[in-house]
Amino acid sequence: MNGLKETDPNDFAAILAGLAKLRNRQYHRPPLSKPIGGDLFELRHVGKLNTRVLYFFAKGQRIIAVHGIRNKAKEISRRDRKAALERKVDWLLRNQL
Repeated sequence: MNGLKETDPNDFAAILAGLAKLRNRQYHRPPLSKPIGGDLFELRHVGKLNTRVLYFFAKGQRIIAVHGIRNKAKEISRRDRKAALERKVDWLLRNQL
């Protein structure tokens, strides 16, 4: 996220606004959010490059962002899904949830 803030402040602001919207359950569906499997979801922002933040829900109504992607592809690569799942498992183990 820090790199995005420096390179494209408008996309960074849009992603932060999208994350804030996720506090409200009515936004837990397309076009803002979409399930991608493994209890992971993607927050989507379409700009010059598609920006996606992969996240999951944790106890206590928390949203944990685990991976960010910028690309023009319509689908999320297996490598990015795997990275997000590994980070999710790591977070859950470290936080014992």
